[in-house]
Amino acid sequence: MRSTARFLATLSLVSVALLAAFSAPSAQEGARLDASLMPLGGEKAGNAAGTIPAWDGGIAKPPAGYTPGRHYVDPFAGDKALFTITQQNAEKYTGQLAEGHKAILKTYGTFKMNVYPTHRSAAAPQRIYDATARNIGRAKLVNNGNGVEGAVGGPPFPTPKTGVEVIWNHLLRYRGDTAGRWVIQATPTRGGQYTPVQFDEETQFLYSLPGMTAEKLNNRILYFKQTVTAPARLAGGILLVHEFLDQVKKPRDAWLYNPGQRRVRRAPQVAYDNPGTAADNMRTSDQLDMFNGAPDKYDWKLVGKREIYVPYNAYRLQDPKLKYKDIVAPLHINPDHARYELHRVWVVDATLRPGERHIYKRRVFYVDEDSWQILLIDQYDNRDQLWRVSEGHAMNFYNVPTTWTAAETHTDLQAGRYLVMGLFNEGRVHDFNIKRTEADFTPDALRQEGVR
Repeated sequence: MRSTARFLATLSLVSVALLAAFSAPSAQEGARLDASLMPLGGEKAGNAAGTIPAWDGGIAKPPAGYTPGRHYVDPFAGDKALFTITQQNAEKYTGQLAEGHKAILKTYGTFKMNVYPTHRSAAAPQRIYDATARNIGRAKLVNNGNGVEGAVGGPPFPTPKTGVEVIWNHLLRYRGDTAGRWVIQATPTRGGQYTPVQFDEETQFLYSLPGMTAEKLNNRILYFKQTVTAPARLAGGILLVHEFLDQVKKPRDAWLYNPGQRRVRRAPQVAYDNPGTAADNMRTSDQLDMFNGAPDKYDWKLVGKREIYVPYNAYRLQDPKLKYKDIVAPLHINPDHARYELHRVWVVDATLRPGERHIYKRRVFYVDEDSWQILLIDQYDNRDQLWRVSEGHAMNFYNVPTTWTAAETHTDLQAGRYLVMGLFNEGRVHDFNIKRTEADFTPDALRQEGVR
């Protein structure tokens, strides 16, 4: 018995040591982040073909002609499209297309992808780069990958070893300190008719606030408040969310203010595959910001990296010279205003865990190596059929700087419809300097705001 006990104890110690060696980056990996990788983990070097350039710092400050508080000047407005991928020539580019794009091209003869020269514009403040470097060797997964400990400020896993680490890099990527967004959502019919839903959003990104430590963070990620202001039949509803780092230890808190009842209620349904706000069942709650919330429903396989055509540098979609009707078209957004480039992306294949329930049985994520922004997702139904394709039309908000989306699109191949979320070309630009405190993101504050 003693011999067996000693053997089991030794085996346990060896297992712990092996697990630690696998999950904790080495000192050499930390050095490699400085030498061959850009500060958030992407490869500095371009590709062998010369079609992806080296990262040279991205757009770290606004270009000439930009006026604070106004829409963003397109730093690449003079670029001409290299070529256009259509239904007729898609086979020529199949090796650099995601399955979702292949399916959209096959389904819609009106869809096309104008491919432009690649610009690696992603950038972040130096303090985020420094925080990312400090996370190496400190950040670790907990609760079977459903939480993170020891990280703050920057992406926790700049040299990811598992798929769920890539997803946590997306969830914890830098998007400013506190942000106000005034955006619309549209769910056009097959004929193109739609009523825009106006959202006023405020987010405080606790994880990346200046001076934040893992101890002060106390298991929190962010506070999020979303108010519907139009159309009149939906106006007045307010959603409040508190998001956490270890989402097994502390699941998401959510509350809804109902203007008809003038009451604040807990909203546990605001998660996973429950319908998104005013989305006409065209997106799930966890599709906002491409993917949000707990990763516990899926097994996350890290496939590796690919070079594919993705939506990028989407400054055209926020151009105030355009109207929403110029962008929102039947079947898909007007492809004349979308921009695609060749980029390296991390590919993560997520499959539903046994015993779990979600309308998407499988999701394949394509994640920007330079910013950790999800750029594409292929989503499959329970028959293993490709169902919905999501695009994150990314751009560098260079006054911060941070990489986020000018719009997200979610195309339902089976319904022949789509949803676009996040357009602001006719409205106010994002404000990354709003002043908020934690007291502004409480149920009491929600109640008071609703009564007003």
